[in-house]
Amino acid sequence: MSAAPHYPFTAIVGQDDLRLGLLLNAVSPAVGGVLVRGEKGTAKSTAVRALAALMPDVDVIAGCRFSCAPGSPDPGCPDGPHTGAEAVSRPARTVELPVGASEDRLVGALDIERALADGVKAFEPGLLADAHRGVLYVDEVNLLHDHLVDLLLDAAAMGASYVEREGVSVRHAARFLLVGTMNPEEGELRPQLLDRFGLTVEVAASREPDQRVEVVRRRLAYEDDPAAFASRWAEEEAALRDRIVAARTLLPGVTLGDAALRQIAATCAAFEVDGMRADIVMARTATALAAWAGRTDVTSDDVRQAALLALPHRRRRNPFDAPGLDEDKLDETLEEFGGDDDPDPDPGPEGPGGGPGGGGGGGGVPPQAGEPEGSAPEAPAEAPAETPEPAPAPGAGGGEQAPVRAAEPFRTKMLSVPGLGEGAAGRRSRARTEHGRTTGARRPRGTLTKLHLAATVQAAAPHQRARGRSGPGLVVRRDDLRQATREGREGNLVLFAVDASGSMAARQRMGAVKGAVLSLLLDAYQRRDKVGLVTFRGSSAELALPPTSSVDAAAARLELLPTGGRTPLAAGLLKAHDVLRVERLRDPARRPLLVVVTDGRATGGPEPVALAARAAGLHAAEGTASVVVDCETGPVRLGMAAELAGHLGGTAVTLDELRADAIAGLVRDVRATTGRAA
Repeated sequence: MSAAPHYPFTAIVGQDDLRLGLLLNAVSPAVGGVLVRGEKGTAKSTAVRALAALMPDVDVIAGCRFSCAPGSPDPGCPDGPHTGAEAVSRPARTVELPVGASEDRLVGALDIERALADGVKAFEPGLLADAHRGVLYVDEVNLLHDHLVDLLLDAAAMGASYVEREGVSVRHAARFLLVGTMNPEEGELRPQLLDRFGLTVEVAASREPDQRVEVVRRRLAYEDDPAAFASRWAEEEAALRDRIVAARTLLPGVTLGDAALRQIAATCAAFEVDGMRADIVMARTATALAAWAGRTDVTSDDVRQAALLALPHRRRRNPFDAPGLDEDKLDETLEEFGGDDDPDPDPGPEGPGGGPGGGGGGGGVPPQAGEPEGSAPEAPAEAPAETPEPAPAPGAGGGEQAPVRAAEPFRTKMLSVPGLGEGAAGRRSRARTEHGRTTGARRPRGTLTKLHLAATVQAAAPHQRARGRSGPGLVVRRDDLRQATREGREGNLVLFAVDASGSMAARQRMGAVKGAVLSLLLDAYQRRDKVGLVTFRGSSAELALPPTSSVDAAAARLELLPTGGRTPLAAGLLKAHDVLRVERLRDPARRPLLVVVTDGRATGGPEPVALAARAAGLHAAEGTASVVVDCETGPVRLGMAAELAGHLGGTAVTLDELRADAIAGLVRDVRATTGRAA
């Protein structure tokens, strides 16, 4: 039974910038791929998968697993040499990389036993080989493990993939169009990988009822009969495919004049982007835009559209700032450095820029038959202006005060969980990992991934005479193979329990507290942790942010945190205990670190201090690593935060000691209890 056809690209309603970014990469793969950012349910994956049907066919050497081109095969191809080989044509591939894929699945696997015993490079290609000269699609790319990100970076930079096992190596070409989709609420992307995407587009669901109706109507029609729905759009798909081929043919003849180059360089300099990759990507994108519009000259409109696609994710910004571009500043820069030698292009039937209605505002696809009358592409949402939160009504929340802005963040000392974990790769606590320094050897459990050569030879050596060894080669059996055990770093769950009561409400003091938490959040972002936020004030505690990989979301919730009321410290600790209990069931390998930000006071209800001590004891009994950030100020201090740290079995640190450049020392490992086994 044949698979159902993909949803047609031309049947997608709206999402003009998304479609344009994908089409420009189809015209010029040298643009470098596209990153699609947006909320769930906005046709991100649908559009990427639909692009495959529009890509021109690829000529390959018959039988080559690495898609070598007939005219210029890779001289180092593992399936080579290809002298006199037959050429065939096949559709371009779109290869999907699952978030949970293993390293061997991505780069391929080498049979170590045959390599050692027979000297044969028996290699099973991975996804990078499948994606060569095609599209590599990574859904939820921001959730990809760090070691896979590193492999992608290496392949994207070198255009080749290397698989090495103790001196035995295989290399093959791996040039692909990298397309990623992500939901920013689930965490941001590493800057190194972010810069590898040529373009970025933001997508959001339309707020126009007519457009939403049309989306539902088309989707239901497709699900009822995919083949019939695809056939209704076959003519539009063929026309778009022909336009891509025509733009590819025209592309080498497009002229990028000095005036356009000056505008590109001035724009990148004005927005303070790092390095020169942005200039190169903008130049390639502007050239592809001209070819897409059927022109041979690059105009200022092409440069402007290229900037909107290539710069938002590259501009210099703070880690918690949302990506974006100041369009007024962009227009001023283009006008200042614009030349008089821009040609007066023929707008053609679809207007300047090749998109419906022109204006270079995105889209760039043939008009879609069947779209609701009068529906226009939705304008990109503007970032909300920063306005102070309105003060609450008098008496609301028991003396609640308006949110206070956080002080400037600073570099903090590293806090880590003691012992040796086995959680997700990160940069905080010691852990057994697939990458890192070798600490020993063991028998492999399943597929061998990292060979410990010395241990393998040591295991095989005593049996050589019994196995009838007669030549120089070592007779190795599978039972002799040893897996290297390695130690690296893991990411943890950092749960913040923040005191927002009246005792913390002094504006200058709360600003410093928020600055300290923001600094710890920045540290968690850099160390690839998950974070959660519990706040307590008045008479109760609440989970302000469930554990997530989106440190940005935690910073946003912190900024809006109000203060006032009593200090239900016990409620905050109990809420944190409940959150950690649930998270242990969801992800038992990820170890938690509890960070309590308080002055240690407890008020409200009977025996609040004793209740807080008992609640802290629950965390100590379960071995939760913890640290108390002591926010008490003034010449006279009660030392209650230090007492709380004692009940938690953790460490207390003042705001000043938290700074990485503080003179006072800080124990790096947060000891959950004295003498607890690692």
